[in-house]
Amino acid sequence: MKKILVCFSLAFTCLLLSFHTFAQNAASNVYTKALPQWQAVLDNYVDDKGRTDFISLADNMSGLNAIVEAIGQVSPDSHPDLFPTREAVLSYHINAYNALAMHGVIDRGIPKNFSSLFKRASFFRFREVVIGGKKTNLYHYENNVIRPIDDARTHFALNCMVRDCPRLYRQAYTPENYEQTITQASIEFLNSAQHVKVDDKKEVVYVSGIMKFYTKDFTPNGKAQELTAYINPFRESKIPDAYKVKYLKYDWTVNQQPK
Repeated sequence: MKKILVCFSLAFTCLLLSFHTFAQNAASNVYTKALPQWQAVLDNYVDDKGRTDFISLADNMSGLNAIVEAIGQVSPDSHPDLFPTREAVLSYHINAYNALAMHGVIDRGIPKNFSSLFKRASFFRFREVVIGGKKTNLYHYENNVIRPIDDARTHFALNCMVRDCPRLYRQAYTPENYEQTITQASIEFLNSAQHVKVDDKKEVVYVSGIMKFYTKDFTPNGKAQELTAYINPFRESKIPDAYKVKYLKYDWTVNQQPK
């Protein structure tokens, strides 16, 4: 009887392991197959300035729907074995956030802007998204999942589809290209006069509202005056430490390509 029970236990364990392996492979296939479709969306509907042709995309949603559905099933939390490195995890989150935001703009009927607090709350806090089988929203996703991983450079890659967001790259993030791409995105953002404007006459530097929203991620003490210490290593033209730091007004206009 003991031998029968042992054999049964071993067989059941093997069955569970086989099922787990099958489930992991299936999940891997779902996400792996969806990534090229996300890349196709970036290739076909995003221009070199990072602007999206939401109007044309709304008429052909198959690729965007595929990546959104894959994100809904698979995440580093639900399937950690599929994302074994920090680069794999961060690449997933950047792709997921950007795809979900892009999908959200179309889901909201392609609004002109998110200028009011109500519109922003509706889009970021009250619009439900599904990530790895769990319901959440873009606000909590960024603040409770992505930011705690502690790479402030993600703020130069996450894109909520408005004009003053970082440029949306026409390249999906992968574990292999993550470090090079996120570094390039940081350099581009912090050297752009749109996001960092230096007034030498007034000895003032005006920085993007992104650096106001997330000052604590860029500085040890969460103080605006410390931001230049973070910015300067990425800049060709260094900002003097004595310059006062002020913030640029943030443009919440949806970054639709010109017709």
